[in-house]
Amino acid sequence: MIDPRAVIDPRARLDSSVEVGPFSIIGPDVEIDAGTWIGPHVVINGVTRIGRDNRIYQFSSLGEVPQDKKYRDEPTRLEIGDRNLIREYVTINRGTAQDQGLTRIGDDNWIMAYVHIAHDCMIGNHTIFANAASLAGHVLVDDYVILGGFTLVSQFLHLGINSFTAMGSVVNRDVPPYVTVSGHMAKPYGINLEGLKRRGFSTKVITQVRQAYKLLYKSKLLFEEATTQIEAMSADCPELVPMAEFIKNAKRGIIR
Repeated sequence: MIDPRAVIDPRARLDSSVEVGPFSIIGPDVEIDAGTWIGPHVVINGVTRIGRDNRIYQFSSLGEVPQDKKYRDEPTRLEIGDRNLIREYVTINRGTAQDQGLTRIGDDNWIMAYVHIAHDCMIGNHTIFANAASLAGHVLVDDYVILGGFTLVSQFLHLGINSFTAMGSVVNRDVPPYVTVSGHMAKPYGINLEGLKRRGFSTKVITQVRQAYKLLYKSKLLFEEATTQIEAMSADCPELVPMAEFIKNAKRGIIR
């Protein structure tokens, strides 16, 4: 299952079912669980744990030193969950001591070619990163987020559940759940309607989400007043709870 041309440190821990292609390099502190396939020319370094049934394509670099001048060889980590698809030339750096010392990728994510996920990012489950999307450090991406190709996300931001960024978006503020953004700099352009339909949201719930969006972005209410009304709506629509909590707790301001 391991090509003889691969270079794997004897201290690395790989399940017997792991496949490794030619010319890949795996460092001493790497752990890879059952069913994961590593293609050719992949480099995996650092304290890195990779779960089950992942597929990692050629020329990816995982667990490498973070691109942070403050980094001083601290033993920080990268964790990748199960069933992720990581395509060509993806770079995912491990964390820094200035945060939790951890970069984490959840389960069932689709990460396309040339994506960069910087140090200390936390990625949920079922996300899609289209080609060349890039996250700066300390970004939090919730479940079911979709990043269009060439999206750029500034450091310390939060992208809420089921949000969507259009191709070429430059994001410099938090993106609330269910919201679609586009542009440079990114602005709100309605709700992620197709994403909600694909996930099986009912017409009634989608109507409530659209109403919450209008309160936040289309009404003449003050931000605090809109937040209060969305929070009240969430009492009868549990799907709005994440949105209400998100906008109430946003630390760096939301896309406006």
